[in-house]
Amino acid sequence: MAVPEKSNTAAVNITKGVALASELEVAKSLGARTKGLLGRDGLRPEQGMLIDPCSSIHMWFMRFPIDVVFLDSKNRVVGLRRNVKPWGMAWSWRGVKTLELPVGVIATTRTQVGDIVAFQTTATKT
Repeated sequence: MAVPEKSNTAAVNITKGVALASELEVAKSLGARTKGLLGRDGLRPEQGMLIDPCSSIHMWFMRFPIDVVFLDSKNRVVGLRRNVKPWGMAWSWRGVKTLELPVGVIATTRTQVGDIVAFQTTATKT
């Protein structure tokens, strides 16, 4: 499912029936993917970022740790990294998309390798 770069998008673990992020920012352009979460002080519990395409991330110059979920082309979870700290790295050989989430989301949602994630776009008020 294609996800527009500017939208009100949520990431939902449909295997577990739980939201991973209700306010998902999507980074598809080279500039947006390169910047990622740099320059921010943190994520609120409902926030996240989808980087597409992406199979690896680095935390150079980051100010806060994150949970990372790697997805394949069918949005199946193929890798998980909890609490990736600033200056760390994470990757998945099978990943093609990466979800960056607040620390603790993987644990509280019980997300596991093999789960399916869906992206739900809602209409925004104009």
